[in-house]
Amino acid sequence: MDLHTHSTRSDGTASPAELVAQAAEAGLSVVALTDHDTTAGWDEAAAAAERHGVELVRGIEMSTELRGRSVHLLGYLFDPDHPPLVAELERILAGREGRLPAMVARLTDAGYELTEADVLAAAPSGAVLGRPHVADALVARGYVGHRDEAFATLLGPGGVGYVPRYGTPLEDAVRILTEAGGATVVAHPWGRARALQPDDLARLSVLGLAGVEVDHQDHTPEQRAELGSLARSMDLVATGSSDFHGTGKTDHELGVNTTDPAEYARLRERAR
Repeated sequence: MDLHTHSTRSDGTASPAELVAQAAEAGLSVVALTDHDTTAGWDEAAAAAERHGVELVRGIEMSTELRGRSVHLLGYLFDPDHPPLVAELERILAGREGRLPAMVARLTDAGYELTEADVLAAAPSGAVLGRPHVADALVARGYVGHRDEAFATLLGPGGVGYVPRYGTPLEDAVRILTEAGGATVVAHPWGRARALQPDDLARLSVLGLAGVEVDHQDHTPEQRAELGSLARSMDLVATGSSDFHGTGKTDHELGVNTTDPAEYARLRERAR
């Protein structure tokens, strides 16, 4: 059971149908599609899941923020037509679209000549445009060797091409997804930047947070053990997942981390 993956509808390199087929080949019985800020891949993934005998969990990874720092929030089994959620996703996507011209301009001013057309050419049709597609355009122009290098040198905070964008306040995102009938899980909370502290998790659990992503490639064994202990003490669901992006992210193969069936059952119970 892999509960965190991305397709070409956001920043993955496999289509929703291809992702499900690869999940079946990897021996997964359950896979969640959690594209960034969009549910556009659900129907295609659902049709593929039926063909391949894989259970699809419909999900999303929302862009949120806490104390000015980016936090990603996974949502599962919610109503995608819940009006406050629709409105908030539209606001997030508008922020993404508005960010692109500024990123291209900053990179060009710094000597990395790039156009919006270059970014569109590097992105799959129908994708929600984001920094990974700018990274792909930089790779195509020969400025960097791969996405990871682009993020490390140019597109991460402090990089010449970095432009901040709108993220839903984390508490609001938990509330909105919960009111939409979903279960929320904080994604890789102690990954590249430790944006959440134990007291944050405790406060969010009171607001309706269902779980925390414990087993993730960005977490050390020590962090996994500590997060698992915190999850048990707060009665939060502990998930594990790949954060699969296809060839767009190294060392994140499907099924590299998985969720225990008992925890998955608890997650479904938390969704109304």
